[in-house]
Amino acid sequence: MKKISPSLTLLALAINAFAIGSTEFISVGLMPMIVNTFNISLSQAGLTVSLYALGVTVGAPLLTILTGTWNRKTLMVSIMGLFILGNLLSAFAPTFLLLLVGRVLASLAHGIFMSISTVIAADVVRPEKRASAIALMFTGLTVATVIGVPLGTFIGQHSNWHMSFVFIVVIGLIGLIATSILVPKGLPIPGKINLSGLARIFTNKSILMSLFITAFGYGGTFAAYTYLTPILEGTFKFSASTVVIILVAYGVMVAIGNSLGGHLANKNILPALQKMFAALALSLLFLFISASLASQPLGLIATLLLGLFAFMNVPGLQLYVVQLAEKFTPKDITLVSAFNIAAFNVGITLGSFVGGQISKGSSVVFTPLGGIIIILLAMFLIRLAQKDQASKL
Repeated sequence: MKKISPSLTLLALAINAFAIGSTEFISVGLMPMIVNTFNISLSQAGLTVSLYALGVTVGAPLLTILTGTWNRKTLMVSIMGLFILGNLLSAFAPTFLLLLVGRVLASLAHGIFMSISTVIAADVVRPEKRASAIALMFTGLTVATVIGVPLGTFIGQHSNWHMSFVFIVVIGLIGLIATSILVPKGLPIPGKINLSGLARIFTNKSILMSLFITAFGYGGTFAAYTYLTPILEGTFKFSASTVVIILVAYGVMVAIGNSLGGHLANKNILPALQKMFAALALSLLFLFISASLASQPLGLIATLLLGLFAFMNVPGLQLYVVQLAEKFTPKDITLVSAFNIAAFNVGITLGSFVGGQISKGSSVVFTPLGGIIIILLAMFLIRLAQKDQASKL
């Protein structure tokens, strides 16, 4: 049997990542339509983001533990089947409750996909190519931000939001087919995960602190980003068609930021992360000032700056926790990676919840301030981690 090229396997993973990345944030662009369809508040509609993130938080470590003995290809096919099922339910949900159920089902697939696909990407290439392979797989998520979310929003605006989820189902089907053809059958199987690894992880001060840094540092963005479309339309008075273009530009800035973030984090990760978080906090402050002035030109600049800095920290946060796992708990790298995926989504849940409470209590204009407070917590924890490192030298 002809061996499958690693490049083709990585392509299949990237297609799946594109589908999953598109569905994660699609409701950001569709939120005004969801509010109108179900006659709910903006903070209630925000549950489509926060509950999704909560599902990833639970799904990543739990399903990673439960499926440790599964064949990797069978598991990936099952993951994409669950993903498609969840988005089909969301697409045709007659009630807001069923929409949320569909979102949670899709989120469970998301959580374990991110945990498993990173390991698969590393397994199919030579050791010296692992970082590049993982980065290539993650390009699917970046492209989703640049193309998937704006395109899904465009489809929703020119038909209805149900069709946006149908679009994601189609991409998921393509990913499922690619997985069944291009992912090898004989990938290493981790086996039953030793639950004593949980004790090793959660009694290690450095790893535990890194998970909190991930949650706060990544999550602060979502206090504002979750409600970006209502801010652009309601506060800055951009038209719906202009918002789609802005979201595309935002996605391009995210792609640039991710690339820069990976380069900056290659050495001296903690100082680099501290600078990235400071820049992110300043961009959120600028967004707040622009929204307070209701200035379209300033609002456009602020949105693009937010895109540049919002996810710049992701490569560094992922690399930092893996390095700590290699140093302190080498037997539990996969599990630590799963918990870091969970931490990213704890951050999304926290950020979108804080933003929802602020928008309900006052106005979406003030949501960036909530994000700044969360990011300052991450910066404080990094300072503690740096002191801890210095004390051990």
